[in-house]
Amino acid sequence: MIIHAIGGYDEIGKNMTAVEVGDEAVIFDMGIHLEPYIKYTEDEDMQRVSVHEMRQIKAIPDDTVIEGLSRKVKAIIPSHAHLDHIGAIPYLSSSYKAPIVCTPFTAEVIKSIMKEEKLVLKNRIKVLHPNSRLKVSDGLSIEFINMTHSIPHTVMVALHTRDGTVLYANDFKFDNYPVLGKKPNYERLKELGKEGVKCLICDSTRASEPVKTPSESVAREMMKDVLLGVESSGRAIIVTTFSSHLARLKSIIDIGKGLNRKLVFLGRSLAKYVEAGEKAGVVNFSKEVEIVKYSKNIQKRLKEIQKSGSEKYLLVVTGHQGEPKSTLSKIARGEVDMKLSRDDHVIFSCNIIPSPVNKANRKELEDNLHRMGVRIFRDIHVSGHAAREDLRDLLSMVNPMHLVPAHGEEKMKMSLADLAMEKGYKLNKNVHILSNGSSLNLK
Repeated sequence: MIIHAIGGYDEIGKNMTAVEVGDEAVIFDMGIHLEPYIKYTEDEDMQRVSVHEMRQIKAIPDDTVIEGLSRKVKAIIPSHAHLDHIGAIPYLSSSYKAPIVCTPFTAEVIKSIMKEEKLVLKNRIKVLHPNSRLKVSDGLSIEFINMTHSIPHTVMVALHTRDGTVLYANDFKFDNYPVLGKKPNYERLKELGKEGVKCLICDSTRASEPVKTPSESVAREMMKDVLLGVESSGRAIIVTTFSSHLARLKSIIDIGKGLNRKLVFLGRSLAKYVEAGEKAGVVNFSKEVEIVKYSKNIQKRLKEIQKSGSEKYLLVVTGHQGEPKSTLSKIARGEVDMKLSRDDHVIFSCNIIPSPVNKANRKELEDNLHRMGVRIFRDIHVSGHAAREDLRDLLSMVNPMHLVPAHGEEKMKMSLADLAMEKGYKLNKNVHILSNGSSLNLK
């Protein structure tokens, strides 16, 4: 069994891992690196950019490191629908004659990206529901274990092989009170621990933070406090959050009803993820919310909102990281016909993803809002990533023979390694620090 670290082992994003067993292999995730992508496109949403350009800006994994493996690949398995896990599929998947196996919501997001960019996906999509199992070849089967994260239908993937089981756990949290969907399948994780897990490939993003990640229900209460607990009559209210965070959007809708305002979603990525969620049967927002997708229609609608009185609306818009082409950035720069006034409310239901590009974009956005005298409410948010105490619980439940920290920079990976060593693991013996392009042979 060989673990090939392709992307996501030197940075947060660009996730891609291959597991080779004899003459067969699978690929977990095929994501983009959002920082150079947003810097290049000035937008968080997928746009038509060539493979050559994406390679030049180093926004997609360098899969040439597994060129000799391509004929062995039996399945491409995204763990969930975030772009740093599926965004490279339009650029790389055609090199592999293998189906894409994913959850219903992830499938709908992939289809939406391909349709919007007028791209043809050569790989067949096979839908596998959480807590289900699929045989992909004579020697390999995969199992989706239901998990919670900041996007629906996130799973841990157990790859069952003749040489043992690999558990791929990139991007998850242990949320016992989720706003949307079911809580994690702890019972199956404990069963796997008893059956034996040869290798755990695990998210290390927040391994250094000595806490348990709070439930999404905590963010819901934070949103309730700022929407209903702050005087807003006569004022515009704008909320921005991750477009894919359907649980957060559900909370905004549910709480926003108490304001007796018309709810309007403005932005292409918001429309895309909501549409995918509705097709997958996860949500049914369009019965309660007006959704405006394209830039020309957004400009027209904002002009109508300004004319009729913005205090009658609760607007949810794109632009949580300050992306220059987003709806909120255009409003803040005065490029649309809706004008914000002193003491209007702008709520950032997100954290700032700490890259230089995001920090600079958000600073410029907030500076523009401050000049208008707008009230800014920041960090109405809880993370979707497991922190140190969640990771400790996972290690106890699964008890893997080997651990590969992933989804992070060197300090993050070493923090997870340190936690494992507290539990008796040994660095380089059964805890392995990999970098992009490296491989690990597990005998």
